[in-house]
Amino acid sequence: MRNIMQWVMAASLICGATMLTSFTNGDAPDSPIQADEVEAQLQKMTLREKVGQLFYVRPECLDTTIHFNLPDDVDSISDDIKAIKLHAVNATMRGVNRNYPVGGIILYAHNIVDEDRLATFVSDIRALNGSPLLCIDEEGGRVASIANNGNFAVEKFESMAAIGATGNPRNAYYCGNIIGTYLRRYGFDIDFAPVADVNTNPENVRIGDRTFGSDPAVAAPMVTNYLQGLKDAGVTGCIKHFPGHGDTKADTHLGYAQSLKTWEQMTDCELITFKAGIRWGTQLIMSAHIATPNVTGKDIPATMSSFILQDKLRGELGYQNIIITDAMEMGAITQQYTNAEAVVGTLLAGADIVLNPQRFVEAFDAVVKAVEDGALTEQRIDQSVRRILRLKRQIRGGDNQSL
Repeated sequence: MRNIMQWVMAASLICGATMLTSFTNGDAPDSPIQADEVEAQLQKMTLREKVGQLFYVRPECLDTTIHFNLPDDVDSISDDIKAIKLHAVNATMRGVNRNYPVGGIILYAHNIVDEDRLATFVSDIRALNGSPLLCIDEEGGRVASIANNGNFAVEKFESMAAIGATGNPRNAYYCGNIIGTYLRRYGFDIDFAPVADVNTNPENVRIGDRTFGSDPAVAAPMVTNYLQGLKDAGVTGCIKHFPGHGDTKADTHLGYAQSLKTWEQMTDCELITFKAGIRWGTQLIMSAHIATPNVTGKDIPATMSSFILQDKLRGELGYQNIIITDAMEMGAITQQYTNAEAVVGTLLAGADIVLNPQRFVEAFDAVVKAVEDGALTEQRIDQSVRRILRLKRQIRGGDNQSL
């Protein structure tokens, strides 16, 4: 493992004398021609094709022969999924996918064996209906499906907290660029990283050293430099978990979690990193399943709150790109909502992409039915699909693959 001084020296070699603390570009807005091309593609799509683009799922979601004990025990679900060890696209998955297209597939550590099998898996996923983007949680540190697999000879990082402790944003750039470089080599498009939370609660059991620390003034340039490192390697980043998971105690994988801060308190801390990411031009922000009762006046997860996603994130902070949910199979969602309530509710709240719903086929059908019944308009679906198609064009250089 590379020590801190080696990070500094290597990052300096990569970055030269350029300071990496004030990026504002992200991705340039669409030209009128690009916007017209996205609109033309949207108009050709059926409702089912549009709905499919809203779902980014684990590969197991396409195999309907797999049955999980949902929603009774989240820990056992996770263990069951890992035990399946799905490492390839099978006939059942292809059959389901013919009628249920997907916009993206996320691979986890248990899906990844070695370079050869990953290459075949990625190639087969690329051929699925919906032209899915390939995603992964590769933050560095303890959340790193590839770096923590001994079959992959890639550089490992201690933690984002260790990088934050250096106080040098060049180290965050270097980390993001190294991770982005090997992700790109293995065929991934999106990395659900970096964590933009500010770790202000020492009792936080889930976030901890995944963040760049407890000082938002230090963490903010770390977040944007990490994003730039990914971008320069050809991978799109995603900052998480809005509006800030750092001042919580409970684990949203298991059930209800909350932050008791007011919006004003969040503005002085949690939101500093997210504002920096938005100014930089981040293409994706992941919502947290935490409740913020002193902001919303309700015990509703941020993922399900139009006040958080629409009024605050889009309205007050001016964010116009993609909102993706945290995994919807987590206890903070499943213990309060049915599968249909969760997926339709988060879209009504303003999310664009639903990550890992409980039962994908059932969730997909629930969205189609909601549109047919008028509970969810196709115009609302179109708003999200436009953003998703735009991102796909940016990632693929304008290459319009068949959906």
